[in-house]
Amino acid sequence: MKRIAFKMFLNEGCQEEYVKRHDEIWPELKVLLKESGIADYSIFLDEETNVLFGVLNCKNELAYEDLPHHPIMQKWWDYMEDIMQTNADNSPIGIQLEEVFYLQ
Repeated sequence: MKRIAFKMFLNEGCQEEYVKRHDEIWPELKVLLKESGIADYSIFLDEETNVLFGVLNCKNELAYEDLPHHPIMQKWWDYMEDIMQTNADNSPIGIQLEEVFYLQ
């Protein structure tokens, strides 16, 4: 299982809406993520910088890499576009992070 970490960028003043949308995450998106081998997925917010930090365990890297092609993922990105910094396709601007330490 691979651990994956990344950061994204929340627009200023959108914390409450971001939390609300994730509290009400679509059931079909949860199913897609789990079927793609994602587990123990957490997102943290640095309130001083509006940087979101995500970390997850991935059992199937090929399925994880295929997520951007799924219509439900694209629909979620469209839904989140107004509160996050995004790319031209509305995917969140995300920067993969390198793991430099892990204590088990």
